[in-house]
Amino acid sequence: MTAQGDSAWALDRGHAAQKRRARLYESGARRWGVFVLAVAMVGLMAAGSGWASAVGVRTASRAGREWVEQRVSFRAGGITIYGTFRHPRTGAGRVPAALLIAGSGPTDRNGNSPLIPGTVNTLKTLADWLSLDGVASLRYDKLGSGQTGLGRYASHPERIGIGPFEQEAAAALSFLARQRGVDRGRLAVLGHSDGALFALLLATGAAGPTPPIHALGLLEPLAVRYLDIISIQVKGQVSAALRAGQITPSEAAKIERSLASAIHSLRTTGKVPLNLPDGLGKVLNPTSALFLSQADRHVPAKLAARLARHLPVIVSCSNADIQVTCGEVDHLVIGLTRAHANTDFVRLRDVDHVLKQDPSHTGANYGAPLPFSKQLQTALRKFFRTSQVL
Repeated sequence: MTAQGDSAWALDRGHAAQKRRARLYESGARRWGVFVLAVAMVGLMAAGSGWASAVGVRTASRAGREWVEQRVSFRAGGITIYGTFRHPRTGAGRVPAALLIAGSGPTDRNGNSPLIPGTVNTLKTLADWLSLDGVASLRYDKLGSGQTGLGRYASHPERIGIGPFEQEAAAALSFLARQRGVDRGRLAVLGHSDGALFALLLATGAAGPTPPIHALGLLEPLAVRYLDIISIQVKGQVSAALRAGQITPSEAAKIERSLASAIHSLRTTGKVPLNLPDGLGKVLNPTSALFLSQADRHVPAKLAARLARHLPVIVSCSNADIQVTCGEVDHLVIGLTRAHANTDFVRLRDVDHVLKQDPSHTGANYGAPLPFSKQLQTALRKFFRTSQVL
């Protein structure tokens, strides 16, 4: 998602995985064992209290004000996290600011991944939209992505659980709140895909103490338990492969039995069975086991129900998103209703998971130079105004 829910990625995929995925995009094939779209991309990171260093990079003037893309870094859990702080250059006074959290996999600060051919730029586009409306932003390379890399986990990625991700997000928000010119009373957090889970963990306090959050954005969010979304997606692709004659009924049944057994094992022991069928073994493996077993304990709807009363929240789903369905997001909205959050639920039309205008329902165009959703851009602008962030 950048999931909606996804599992930890293996270190040996690299360039070969990118080529394989590109071939699948081109052919349109989605055989379950090779291409589990939302599930095969969990990011890896760590966090803590931070420091900063930066070099300014000038960007185009927006609304009569010059904005700066400032390269920054902060410390988190013994690792240096690298990011981009976008803010007005001078004379703007104190401005609202938003933390942008990417989805799963080795997805970098801009929303790009070596697993996806082309340029995605989801988070960079969100930062562009925000600065047009006078909102500063921080986006960062998660552990396992971009300039940050794996740090001290390089030799032992199997030791990465959900904690480093929570800590990293908390450190990023604290870093943002400390920046000169940022109005701490108007902080927002926008999480895309499974980044929405970490946005919820920040907003409920489950990720530890953070500056107060004034508004929350959950964009194409992970809306059910992690292993549930993996199960839904794998079963969907098994069914598609069966209909296409790529696997036999007995093979399909074996895969689904193995999937159920692996999920049960992860939930009860935190481990995965050995010798899973090839496709499942790429998703559910010892490297991903700790993260998946810990992330799966969180039920997004229950987290949402713990939010502060009347917190402004914007949630999106799309009829063309093949990784997160509006039906799944409905469960999350039930939790928001129980919290009495001020929820703006935006149902997008013909928008894919990475927020590009694409009615294909394939996921093949994530890296293509397609326009991003104007419907969502307009909704976000309205949300920030009505929530008094602007």
